[in-house]
Amino acid sequence: MADHSTDATPVRRPGGRTARLRERMLAAATELVAQHGIGGLRYEEVAEVAGVNKTSVYRNWPDKVQLVTDALSSFAADTLSVNDSGDLRADLVDFLMALADSLATPQGRALLAVVTSAWENTEMHEILQTVQTRRGESLRLRVGNAIERGELPPVDVQFLTEMMSGPVHLAHRRSRQPFTRKDAEQVIDVVLAGVRAVYGG
Repeated sequence: MADHSTDATPVRRPGGRTARLRERMLAAATELVAQHGIGGLRYEEVAEVAGVNKTSVYRNWPDKVQLVTDALSSFAADTLSVNDSGDLRADLVDFLMALADSLATPQGRALLAVVTSAWENTEMHEILQTVQTRRGESLRLRVGNAIERGELPPVDVQFLTEMMSGPVHLAHRRSRQPFTRKDAEQVIDVVLAGVRAVYGG
């Protein structure tokens, strides 16, 4: 029985360690993209920042595009979940505040670097499309629920997201003043009023 217990212990530990190493490599990748852009991302630097062997990075992500996509998608999913409290306005205001906070992080700066470069590079545009699709999943669900409940008329979620998030991105680029909750409330009030006026409901 002693043999069985010693055999079982290593089976559990590598899984947890592998997950932690993966998180460190993804965090390192986003930090480096924020600093140098995708074009300046080097596997050697990712390994150095993450404290792993370069082969570990290659083994998990033989394709650099997939590495960046996974890193930014993981960040987006973690930081931009949308609550469903039953109060659509409050939930969307919270979403904008979470977006504003996220843009100030290394991962957020990395995402902005991808946005800036997407116009120049098809590969980067594909990364951005994938990340935006993943980061919008929670919002699409929340808006879908709002439509079913009659809180909103049927509306294109991507369009709604762009209308809401645009002012946050603009405020972050200017970086003169923080994006406040009052700002978020004003943006949501204008967007929701416009959607209801144009689409009815």
